[in-house]
Amino acid sequence: MASNSALRNSRSARMAASAADPLQGGGRPAAAPPAPTVKFARRTQSGRYVSYSRDDLDSEIGSGEFSQEFTNYHVHIPATPDNQPMEVSIDPSISAKVEEQYVSNSLFTGGFNSVTRAHLMDKVIESEASHPQMAGAKGSSCSIQGCDSKVMSDERGIDILPCECDFKICAECFGDAVKAGGICPGCKEPYKTTELEDIVNDSSMGGQPHLSLPPPPAGVSRMERRLSIMRSQKMMSRSQTGDWDHNRWLFETKGTYGYGNAIWPKENGGDDGNGGDGQPSELSSKPWRPLTRKLKIPAAILSPYRLLIAIRMIALVLFLMWRVKHKNKDAMWLWGMSVVCELWFAFSWLLDQLPKLCPVNRATDLAVLKEKFETPTPNNPTGKSDLPGLDIFVSTADPEKEPPLVTANTILSILAADYPVEKLSCYVSDDGGALLTFEAMAEAASFANLWVPFCRKHDIEPRNPESYFNLKKDPYKNKVKSDFVKDRRRVKREYDEFKVRINGLPDSIRRRSDAYHAREEIKAMKRQREMAGDDPIEQVKIPKATWMADGTHWPGTWINPGSEHSRGDHAGVIQVMLKPPSDEPLYGNNGDEGRPLDFTDVDIRLPLLVYVSREKRPGYDHNKKAGAMNALVRASAIMSNGPFILNLDCDHYVYNSQAFREGMCFMMDRGGDRLCYVQFPQRFEGIDPSDRYANNNTVFFDVNMRALDGLQGPVYVGTGCLFRRIALYGFDPPRAKEHGAGCCSCCFPGRRKNVSAVASEETRALRMGDFDEEEMNLSTFPKKFGNSSFLIDSIPIAEFQGRPLADHPAVKNGRPPGALTIPRDLLDASTVAEAISVISCWYEDKTEWGHRVGWIYGSVTEDVVTGYRMHNRGWKSVYCVTKRDAFRGTAPINLTDRLHQVLRWATGSVEIFFSRNNALLASPRMKFLQRIAYLNVGIYPFTSIFLIVYCFLPALSLFSGQFIVQTLNVAFLTYLLTITVTLSALAVLEIKWSGINLEEWWRNEQFWLIGGTSAHLAAVIQGLLKVIAGIEISFTLTSKSGGDDVDDEFADLYIVKWSSLMIPPITIMMVNLIAIAVGFSRTIYSVIPQWSKLLGGVFFSFWVLAHLYPFAKGLMGRRGRTPTIVFVWSGLIAITISLLWVAINPPSANSQIGGSFTFP
Repeated sequence: MASNSALRNSRSARMAASAADPLQGGGRPAAAPPAPTVKFARRTQSGRYVSYSRDDLDSEIGSGEFSQEFTNYHVHIPATPDNQPMEVSIDPSISAKVEEQYVSNSLFTGGFNSVTRAHLMDKVIESEASHPQMAGAKGSSCSIQGCDSKVMSDERGIDILPCECDFKICAECFGDAVKAGGICPGCKEPYKTTELEDIVNDSSMGGQPHLSLPPPPAGVSRMERRLSIMRSQKMMSRSQTGDWDHNRWLFETKGTYGYGNAIWPKENGGDDGNGGDGQPSELSSKPWRPLTRKLKIPAAILSPYRLLIAIRMIALVLFLMWRVKHKNKDAMWLWGMSVVCELWFAFSWLLDQLPKLCPVNRATDLAVLKEKFETPTPNNPTGKSDLPGLDIFVSTADPEKEPPLVTANTILSILAADYPVEKLSCYVSDDGGALLTFEAMAEAASFANLWVPFCRKHDIEPRNPESYFNLKKDPYKNKVKSDFVKDRRRVKREYDEFKVRINGLPDSIRRRSDAYHAREEIKAMKRQREMAGDDPIEQVKIPKATWMADGTHWPGTWINPGSEHSRGDHAGVIQVMLKPPSDEPLYGNNGDEGRPLDFTDVDIRLPLLVYVSREKRPGYDHNKKAGAMNALVRASAIMSNGPFILNLDCDHYVYNSQAFREGMCFMMDRGGDRLCYVQFPQRFEGIDPSDRYANNNTVFFDVNMRALDGLQGPVYVGTGCLFRRIALYGFDPPRAKEHGAGCCSCCFPGRRKNVSAVASEETRALRMGDFDEEEMNLSTFPKKFGNSSFLIDSIPIAEFQGRPLADHPAVKNGRPPGALTIPRDLLDASTVAEAISVISCWYEDKTEWGHRVGWIYGSVTEDVVTGYRMHNRGWKSVYCVTKRDAFRGTAPINLTDRLHQVLRWATGSVEIFFSRNNALLASPRMKFLQRIAYLNVGIYPFTSIFLIVYCFLPALSLFSGQFIVQTLNVAFLTYLLTITVTLSALAVLEIKWSGINLEEWWRNEQFWLIGGTSAHLAAVIQGLLKVIAGIEISFTLTSKSGGDDVDDEFADLYIVKWSSLMIPPITIMMVNLIAIAVGFSRTIYSVIPQWSKLLGGVFFSFWVLAHLYPFAKGLMGRRGRTPTIVFVWSGLIAITISLLWVAINPPSANSQIGGSFTFP
């Protein structure tokens, strides 16, 4: 990435400034031609559009060189009275609040070759919305005849009325009345106060003015306030480089980050009280406390573990050498197949085991986080939160397979999380564009009005209402407030009604649409009769649309798909469900309207909640989930621009309300600026107690991921991951290091860089990709990120706000304390219109989105590829295992669904192996053992080929009467015993340092064979077909709904759904069972029984069958209902086949079957 000075200079060049401004450091003039502005129009009741403009949009959406590439958006903002442009001066902050009120009540739509429109939503849902932040919230209408605008209200939703007669009037009509003489239209008396700002302040908090920061200096544009950097011609730079030193500039000049929050310099320009290198003395002398700690595994466990790995490696080498030398000349084909399989298994085990050499555990200190970021200090006297913003992405695609109630509960758990409300934003991506999901999210926003304050008041855990009310433990334990029982019962009653509304939405939408459709048909028939007169008329055919609650067409996917209203063909939609909260806490009162509980001294604000459905059109590759995530990245950058992003699946909810803070401890700690993401383990609910199909994946999440945490970091697994935004943008980390190609680079380091190169590396700004120059040319940014200068301007802001706190000289690349306590900008129509633009289907054309920027395209496992690209650029990641699970979700417990899930993962791994993301092609910035781990990710599905062959070897041995070795001698048995014992000992030690239990380890081993003989083989075939024949792979969503049996929560476990993936395991089981019967028959009836070969074959057959036992159990259906005929037929088939084999191939010593035995 370019240095910060380059970003700053380019930004200044794009600012709308006067021509008299001097040239900036980059030599680019500050003045630019007028940038295109957003055109507003408000529709009146008469149907006429009245122009409405704002001269100070502060959008600066283009410099002279890019301005021609932007589009003028025509945003229709809904009904207000007919009036001329006002000449009355209104404070910009008041007008901004008025506009935000309109924006938050408008549904924005637009896309390719279409006008961006803002449609006023009188109501979003059938029920009444009472929270003032919610779209379509209940509010009074203006009493002026012909005007249906909403009366301006404060943060609590209380009307702001300028006259003592309480005549209801909107801001525009009030301006007209003041312009006409200042007479109240109601009581005809003069207004005592004609300044809207004074009226707002008088009405706030019962007449008490807000305690807020002083107004920003005049002439400062919006983007400069967001960046929080005042213009200054005095450039402060570090030694050796020309990079912009923000900290030094802050403490040694009169410039400032943030307004009214950082340490203000002395007027005389001196450095009184400051320490060296521009650091204040209170920071230099203060003892620094880390936010996280690395907990190493005890040497008493780790040392024997590493020793056993070495012993087993030596034993495997000696065993394979012995196997190659001692051939079975009686059955060379059997010996050859077994040796090849064993060589591959040894190689596969090595790939899996080597990355486990350095496991670590980590711990966070939330008390230190609170002390550093939320405690009053000289830099932050009010103690306002200095934590960075956090944008949370929730993705859903099909309301039929992903029930809206599950998604709504996930949203409620996010809104109630313990994180500063004003710093939290939630974006819901509905890739199906369904009205059902839209209204379910609106219902969730309405219920949050009660649920979120209830959770804050009583410290509820978990904050998912469905999970909370289904807890098995005593809900009243450790609850000290006397009104908890009453409050809980009331909230439970409200939640039951909420569930009824959510579950009734499909029928409600269908009935509403049918009613409106019938009305439209009647109107069309009447018009046709009037036009036709006495002529016969034909039946009118009108497309059956899906209608919203306010009586207008839904712009997304219709229930009955129509032109431009189908799943793959609809406009982009953005609806601000909950507008951004006020900057100061808003405490509830006893018996507030819409809140039947006493929320005195409880903050009732709600985080920003935005519904997003990206535009889809035929002929465009929308790239499934990865494309939806990238659309959210761009939209959120424009609307809130949180420097960190957390993505969750719709069925993964926040189980630990402080999980966000735990993840932020790593990002804000020293060296945290080099972390690209923090991965949380996935934990699941609704899994059967025995975990038959290893759904919990505990070996992967508690063994493999902890081990990778000791290297360069865990892989990204698709959900529960906290990202650094600029890492997703494809930038390189600061202080990136290159690692040697050898595995012992830590013991034998390579050539050291010279001191000046190291210093430059330590202090250089972020760079992107393969650019070697110290500063990048920002003219290339539109080619990488697209033509939205809003988006490009947000990049340095996100980079700066995501830095760790520079509260100690040892913290490199930090930001000053208190820099993030300034309030966020209010939403305006131009911002949301730009967000509509960046989620259009054409925006990514000829850009690097999906190739180098954002989630990476080209694989069904886009998560692994995205994490790999970040590690390949030199970023690190960490694994955050919290004492209380951070997130919980659901997993498919049905055998068929589980196999299809594994098939998708394995197919993605095969795609990775045959792509440029193969770890063999990794850059020198990736550690050697990290490469091994990623190589194993791409190679493990190919083990299925050798595994299936090896599972048939015992049966072939029993059928042929031969074995993989000539004789079961002492050497073979010794090697076999050594390998088995070391494997068992390694498993015991892994259980010790990871915390899993033996049953979980054994379940993982069983499903490794089940998946390896079914889904992994199919994945290899599909991957090869894609590479060789170009046949694309398509997958359907895994259903997250339960079984039909409501009395059994594990009903899905016993449902048998046939799949072709079941054929190989069933064949292996049947062949091995028959082979055992045949082997016993031959040995018993043989003149010279060879028991050693029989025991060898039977032992390995039982090994195979023991691993396939959960699969066989799944085929039997519900427990206790296995038909007796299954056992009868199994026995008869086994006996018949064994007798037929002996009859066809009788023992050579006797031509009769079984010696003296003859058939009757």
